[in-house]
Amino acid sequence: MAGIVVVGTQWGDEGKGKYIDILSEDADYVVRFSGGNNAGHTIVYDGMKFAMHLIPSGILRKNVTCIIGNGVVVDPKVLLSEISNLKEREIEMATLYVSDRAHMIMPWHIELDNLQEERRNKTGSGLGTTKRGIGPAYTDKAERSGIRMGDLMDAETFKQKVYDVIEIKNAIIEKVYGGTPLDADKIIEEYLAYAEQLKPYVRDVNAIIHRALEEEKTVLFEGAQATFLDLDFGTYPYVTSSNPIAGGVCTGAGVGPRMITSVLGVMKAYTSRVGAGPFVTELVDETGDKIRELGHEYGTTTGRPRRCGWLDAFMLKYAARINGLTGLCMNHLDTIGKLDTFKLCVGYKLDGKLIDYYPSNLKELERCEPIYEEFEGWKDIDISKMRRFESLPVEAKRYIRRIEEIIGVPIKYIGVGPGREQTITM
Repeated sequence: MAGIVVVGTQWGDEGKGKYIDILSEDADYVVRFSGGNNAGHTIVYDGMKFAMHLIPSGILRKNVTCIIGNGVVVDPKVLLSEISNLKEREIEMATLYVSDRAHMIMPWHIELDNLQEERRNKTGSGLGTTKRGIGPAYTDKAERSGIRMGDLMDAETFKQKVYDVIEIKNAIIEKVYGGTPLDADKIIEEYLAYAEQLKPYVRDVNAIIHRALEEEKTVLFEGAQATFLDLDFGTYPYVTSSNPIAGGVCTGAGVGPRMITSVLGVMKAYTSRVGAGPFVTELVDETGDKIRELGHEYGTTTGRPRRCGWLDAFMLKYAARINGLTGLCMNHLDTIGKLDTFKLCVGYKLDGKLIDYYPSNLKELERCEPIYEEFEGWKDIDISKMRRFESLPVEAKRYIRRIEEIIGVPIKYIGVGPGREQTITM
C-alpha cells in the first residue's frame, strides 16, 4: 500500500501539478481532496500547456484513475468545461470519477462571494478572494444547507433543495447587499442539464479509494492551495476555506492516517503570494519585479501578478512540522540562479528578539524581521538540461544543501524548468 500526499508548503502556486504529473507515471490513482476551482495547476506536456482547476493533474496519464473527493467543492459548469477542453484537444483522458458527497458551488455562492468581497474592499479589509464561490459553498456545507453532487443526480431532491435554499439566499443578496435576486427555475433547468452530462462520473468514490489501498495500489492525494492558506494553520483570515494540509486528506478523501505512507511538500526556490496578507520576505522593488518576470509569476486561475520575495526557510520548517513532510520537491531553481546574488531567510526576529514559532497574530507577523544568508547565483550556466545533482553548479548545490539543513527534510526532486522532463531526481 502506498498513500502518497502532495501538498503546497507556501501560499500556493508552487507547481504541485508538475510533481503530481511526474509521480502519476507510477501511480494507479490520483485523488484531489480539497478546495475548488480557485486552484490552478499548470502542466506542460509534449509542448502543450494545460491549466487544471478541478480535474486532478494525473488526467494526462492513461494508466491512472482520477478522483475528485468529497472534500472538494465542485462547480459543475467548470468541471464540464475542463472535460470538454481536453476532448477538443484530442487528449486521451484517464478515467475520472467525482464523489457523490462533494458539495456543489451554486450561482448564489458566486454572487455572494462577489458581493461580500466588494463590501470588504470598501472598508479596506478585502481578502483577495478569487470570487469563484468557494468560501460561501464551504459556509453552506458547515451550515448544513449545501447541495451535493449526489443530490444533483436525483431531479426531485435537487429541485426541492434549491427551492428550500433560494428564498433565504435571495433575501441576503437583495436586502443585505443590494444585489439582484436569482431565478430558482432557471438554476434548476441549467443544473439538471449538467446532471445528464455528469452522471457517468458521479459515484461513491470512497469505496474505490479503500479498495485500491487494500489491493496495494499506489494512490496519490493531490492538495490544492497550500499550508499557509490553510483555514486553521495559515495566515488567517487571508486563507482559503478548507484544509489543504496533509491532515485534510483524512476528511477530504475519507482515509485514515495509517493509510498515508509519505508526504511530499512542493516549494519554489523563492516565495510568491497572490492576494492580501503578511509576507515577511516580500520584495517590493526591482528585484521582486525581476523574479516575477523570470518566473512568469501570474495566477493560473486569475491571471493576477503574484507578489514575490526571497525563499523563507523559517516558513518551510513550520510547514514541515504541520504536514509531517517526508520529502520536498523544489521548483524554479533555474529562475533564482539567474540573479547575481540572492537571499535565504533562516529565521525571524520579533521586536528585536529571535523567535522559534510562526506567529498566528498578524500584527506580530507584520513586525517580524527576516534573518538572511546570501548566496551567489549562476546566471552564466544553463541548468535546464541537467538531470543529475552532481552536474549542478557548486553554488546551486550549496543552496539546496543549506535548505535541507535548516528544514530537516530532504529535497527529493528539483525542477530546472517547467517541463515534465526538466527535473532532477535525487
